[in-house]
Amino acid sequence: MIQIDMEIKAFVSAWRHCDYVSTYMARMISQNRSDSVRHSNLFSSAFNELLEIAFRTRHADGELACRVSRHGATDRIELTFPCVPGERQFYEEAMSQVAGFEARERYLNSVSGDIAASREVVLLELAVDYNATLRVEEADGDAIRLVVDLPLEGLQN
Repeated sequence: MIQIDMEIKAFVSAWRHCDYVSTYMARMISQNRSDSVRHSNLFSSAFNELLEIAFRTRHADGELACRVSRHGATDRIELTFPCVPGERQFYEEAMSQVAGFEARERYLNSVSGDIAASREVVLLELAVDYNATLRVEEADGDAIRLVVDLPLEGLQN
């Protein structure tokens, strides 16, 4: 449906880029949903969280690619960004935790203050609150791709 590419240096030069990109993408893809305002708000919020993860990358070179596609009620976000090897290992381990049966319990513990807030908490939030399916994929070069399927059209208020 839509893709935005930008140099990671330009993206990480200002925190507000996370909000700008997520808001723009949300407005573009939500216009034909049954409740476009609700869908746009939910999508923007979820996507902003993912962009903030990419914003914290410690890799100074490369591109940020944000691609959104749709299949039925599910929007797929593919977020590709530069990643150092240690971060890649973190994401692979975090994704296995998000997919486990304990994801809801881990998330509830994190919001109650029992574990420190982290990028993992953002991933858990997407899985639990947004019913998202998440996975990590290899990308070309020193990059990683986070793939998030968001079934927002079917979420209950």
